[in-house]
Amino acid sequence: MATLTASLFVMRWELLSAVMMFFASTLKTKLRQESRHVMAFMCGGIGLGMTCWFVTGLMGITLSMADLHNFLAISRHAFIDAMSQAPADWPMP
Repeated sequence: MATLTASLFVMRWELLSAVMMFFASTLKTKLRQESRHVMAFMCGGIGLGMTCWFVTGLMGITLSMADLHNFLAISRHAFIDAMSQAPADWPMP
């Protein structure tokens, strides 16, 4: 019994995200059948967010503001580098 309790305590966030993914998927299916496509899209977004949370929890990835700032800085430098190598007369859509 203690092993079961300890495993539930350790896996609490992963279990919560798995349950939320299930509810979002079920609700999305029901809303699509009722032709409420905007609400179904929102539930799909919640399900996708819960999936990302589930995967990052299983992989042991911790998300902090410092990591987010580092990611945005690297992305900005990569974008500026890619745009500086583009031709000047390149048509933009």
